[in-house]
Amino acid sequence: MIEQNHGEYGNRAAGIHLLLALAPAAMLLVLLLRRVWDVDIFWQLKLGELILDNGGPLPVEPFAALHIGEPLPAMAWAGQAAMAFIRRIGGWDFLRVFDAACWLGGFGAVAVASRLRGASLLAVAIALSLAVLTALPTASIRPQSFGCLCFGLLLVLQRLELKPVLAIILGAPLLIAWQNLHPSVSVGVAAMGFATLPGVVGWLRGRSALPVVPMMLGLIGVAAIFATPDGASIIATSATNAQMSVAIGASEWLPLWTPHNRHLAMPIVVVALLTGWLVTRYRRFDPVEIAIALGLGLMTLMAYRFVLFWAVAMVPVIARAVAPPVARPERSEAVTVLASLLLVAVATPLLVPTRFAESLPLAAVQSLRDHQIRGTVYGDFRFGGVIIDTGYPDWRVTYDGRYYRYSSEEWRYNSDIENGTVLLADVVRKWSPAAFVLDERRNAPIAEELARSTNWQRIYTQDNIVAYVPRTAPIQSRTND
Repeated sequence: MIEQNHGEYGNRAAGIHLLLALAPAAMLLVLLLRRVWDVDIFWQLKLGELILDNGGPLPVEPFAALHIGEPLPAMAWAGQAAMAFIRRIGGWDFLRVFDAACWLGGFGAVAVASRLRGASLLAVAIALSLAVLTALPTASIRPQSFGCLCFGLLLVLQRLELKPVLAIILGAPLLIAWQNLHPSVSVGVAAMGFATLPGVVGWLRGRSALPVVPMMLGLIGVAAIFATPDGASIIATSATNAQMSVAIGASEWLPLWTPHNRHLAMPIVVVALLTGWLVTRYRRFDPVEIAIALGLGLMTLMAYRFVLFWAVAMVPVIARAVAPPVARPERSEAVTVLASLLLVAVATPLLVPTRFAESLPLAAVQSLRDHQIRGTVYGDFRFGGVIIDTGYPDWRVTYDGRYYRYSSEEWRYNSDIENGTVLLADVVRKWSPAAFVLDERRNAPIAEELARSTNWQRIYTQDNIVAYVPRTAPIQSRTND
């Protein structure tokens, strides 16, 4: 009877262990089932295609009607080219898997490091689940996924406690690649700054040596900020991008307490409080991990866009606090994790093709393509990416999601169009548009003018998205059912 109970307990424990090992695959499945919603990935991909064809970053603007031929910043040029290459060889399904692997890879890197340093599988699974939950709203196909992966690898590199020379050999190419894939290496610099604080305090008290490795990685990261085709000018471009983003009201650039972000703040607050309770109760923590998490937490509080990096930094904190250290994992565990990830990555695109959010004007823009429109297409600036990806080089755009591309005066003019201060006749005089693609809610004044106009005819309407072309010939308006 006792032997039977031991056998049942062993089977139950093995089953639980298997389920925990399948947790990363479940998270990958969740990522792959999400719809593509990011509006900017479309112009990023088209720009990436042009970078591939050009053999490097484009020197001049190709898309914006009033800026053709002007110098073009090379922000995230390598990430754009990489994603465009992946789409070329495997379509949206392959790109979807590639992006999800990069995004989840940032979390996975620190999770593996925690597991190898003694964290239990249960603790790691809980840490991954909570961390991914807080950052999941940011997950869509976008170059930021490269930033997530590189940040996770940087945290792993910092925790390996390598000799300074080896840290430079491994860290320099990682940080340079990061900045060119996605211009967020400054987050890594900040994280390394936070990581040095406990060591510096210990050094000042004579209790420990200076934390040379994170200090060096931080300095290399500062240099990497300028290691792009833009050089020092990237500072001005990034500042303009941030300024315009805040002025327009892009939610990811706003604090957590703003109305746009309050619903996103709830899981962040819950996970932060839960982690604080665990750390306080069980006293299992590492000062460096805590310093990085607290620093990035403050950054996230001030701007939601940092939540992805904060979530990655929380994985080792939670994993350490949940349970005491255990023996290192067996090889069978790694085989289970990798095999299940591979199965999900292969099977999911075959069973569930890539789906796009209804808010994207794909069908509306295709209707313009069907009518062989050529010239400048006026669209809601959120639609600019889809217009670029679908119609370049036949089409130019009036606005798109590159906040740094347009001046503050141009963004104010866009706001005046949206609120009805600038009329349809003014827009026609400024751009001579060949077509309009609008969100009837966000662009209500000009959409209403177009509906009343005898010079324009609607050819598409669905989900509050409308498309208009000049009334030069009878055209049948259609609804995408």
